[in-house]
Amino acid sequence: MASQGTVVSGLAARYAAALFDLADEQKALDQTAQDLTSLKQVLAESADLRRVVRSPVLSRAEQARAMEAVLSQAGTSELVRKFIGLVAQNRRLFALDGMIAAFLAELAQRRGEETATVISARPLTEEQLSAVTDALKKALGSKVSVAASVDPTLLGGMIVKVGSRMIDSSVRTKLTKLKIAMKGVG
Repeated sequence: MASQGTVVSGLAARYAAALFDLADEQKALDQTAQDLTSLKQVLAESADLRRVVRSPVLSRAEQARAMEAVLSQAGTSELVRKFIGLVAQNRRLFALDGMIAAFLAELAQRRGEETATVISARPLTEEQLSAVTDALKKALGSKVSVAASVDPTLLGGMIVKVGSRMIDSSVRTKLTKLKIAMKGVG
């Protein structure tokens, strides 16, 4: 099982590196990063799209058409649409999350930024995201690229991951700790 994760990770890294090189060559790194971040958010919010991406039943053409429709609706750049089309034709959409993460990590590294993952119970507003980014910049003392995602099971609060460090202030975790503490009382 662990080796499959490594294969997907290596596969995702190779595709991300190829996209990075193309975007860099076309001087479209920022636009590509923005498009991929939007796609990541859409994938996180749509169970139907996740099923399309992971479905072994759908043909290559069906997956490619579905992704093209989503990307066109989102106003995604031609480079990203062609890239996702190629990924669909190669039956590699299952690794799309890893490809996006690898691309954004490479971009952050080249810019001297640290990447922080922020998981919240509800989508963060621009003001909230800006406040979290500013707080992380102060705490880390460097530029920070924030990748925000949503996990409704957190109930409230957020989880912030930077490298190997994690701060979990979610209501779910607090309730779990309280439940464990209460078992010891009775």
